Amino acid sequence: MPFALLLLGLAVFAQATSEFMLSGLVPDIARDLQVTVPAAGSLTSAFAVGMVVGAPLMAVLGRRWSRRGALLGFLIVFLAVHVVGAVTDSFGVLLATRVVGALANAGFLAVALVAATGMVAPEAKGRATSTLLAGVTLACVVGVPAVVAVARSVPGGAAGVAPPPLRGEVRALRSPRLLGTLLLGALVNGATFCTFTYLAPLATEVGGLDDAWVPGVLALFGAGAFAGVSAGGRFADRRPALVVTAGGAVLCAGWCALALGAGDPVPALGLVFLLGALSFGVGSTLISQVLYAAPGAPTLAGGFATAAFNVGAALGPWSGGAAIGAGFGYRSPVWVSAGLVASALALVVAASAVRASRVSRTSRASRVTPV
Repeated sequence: MPFALLLLGLAVFAQATSEFMLSGLVPDIARDLQVTVPAAGSLTSAFAVGMVVGAPLMAVLGRRWSRRGALLGFLIVFLAVHVVGAVTDSFGVLLATRVVGALANAGFLAVALVAATGMVAPEAKGRATSTLLAGVTLACVVGVPAVVAVARSVPGGAAGVAPPPLRGEVRALRSPRLLGTLLLGALVNGATFCTFTYLAPLATEVGGLDDAWVPGVLALFGAGAFAGVSAGGRFADRRPALVVTAGGAVLCAGWCALALGAGDPVPALGLVFLLGALSFGVGSTLISQVLYAAPGAPTLAGGFATAAFNVGAALGPWSGGAAIGAGFGYRSPVWVSAGLVASALALVVAASAVRASRVSRTSRASRVTPV
């Protein structure tokens, strides 16, 4: 993998930390800012909503700039708004910084996906995507060094070369295969964020762990996620259907097992690692399949992949918070996660049945001898 791609992965981590770090802080934010736990969890949904809106919008705006210039601009804005968020004691201001930061993060990720796949051979999109998204799973790199690294290492892009016509790219985004993959990605990512956002109260209130264990639990999920992305990248280009179907089935069973066994810390911790691996292994494979499914939209595919996955990242915490608010307890987001993955698997089965039916009809028609 090119060195610039590895640096992009580190920069992606620096921003993804903002999306993931609140999961361990939800109870503290609720207490310090005097809001409910579901309200504090909505900060994750707010970030995801900004990503949904920002990804396609910033991908369109970014068509006018060099890749290096767009990446640097988005990264600097992201860092600036987080300085404001770090010092405020107002929930409203914090919420606003989450949205603005997400807009910048969405633009960066949309351009980075295009840049990453442009650095490798056409048949290696899965490995490039997994390398980039590995940055989402790491938690020990700050953002400022990433600015310098991106400025020095990422190619400027197709300077002087006009991008494909915007209307043609939008038409290419209408393909049924692409839309189906985007929907699957939204469901799987929704399941991931639904539980991960409320993993801290699940571990302490249901599992009986001390608050000091929370960073370790989140790190365990992150370690699993890194392992899953790394393993998924090896198979995403060769056996994507197997990763999505088999991995999705085990993921659904794993969410059910965690919901049932969350009260016993030892197996629950093992499941946290496993579910992190499966969630990101399946999720990163789906992102790469979006890029494969949209060859006619080279500059917008990354933006729409980012938007779709953050539809899930917005709806997941919201639905988990709604379940908690309805009085179903801290296990309920895990059951919601299981339901979301089960829905994704049902769509895969239905799509496979439709394709098999079409192939069968075509085969029978080809055997009919004209009179």
